[in-house]
Amino acid sequence: MFRAIRNVPFRHIQKFGFSTTNSCRESFKVQDLNDFNERVKNSKKPVIVDFFATWCNPCKALTPRIENVIAEKKGEVVLAKVDIDEHSELALDYDVGSVPVLIAIRNGKVEERLVGLQDTDKLRQFVDKFTNQK
Repeated sequence: MFRAIRNVPFRHIQKFGFSTTNSCRESFKVQDLNDFNERVKNSKKPVIVDFFATWCNPCKALTPRIENVIAEKKGEVVLAKVDIDEHSELALDYDVGSVPVLIAIRNGKVEERLVGLQDTDKLRQFVDKFTNQK
């Protein structure tokens, strides 16, 4: 399918509903322990770490909600996504016993944590509380 649209002019692709903006530019998937240390623990910005699993339906439901809330903050906070099956050592280090779990980290230290699927209002409160603590 992608091969077919590769040579289509951009103006035509827009008609198919492809987004040209990233709803959550301040988001990344952790690649390894060094990546986590560099981009989360050493981040100058506060970071929300989303511990998830690909097989977890509540995790799948949480993803667009938290990404939208983070996007509303316009760069004040970063979202790091950690797949617990790929990075079980990080899940153990942060006492993740079930998923989804959101952990708020500032200056390398855990400040808040939220366990389970949450509605958008609860996520917004969580992120607002974390970003307003300067």
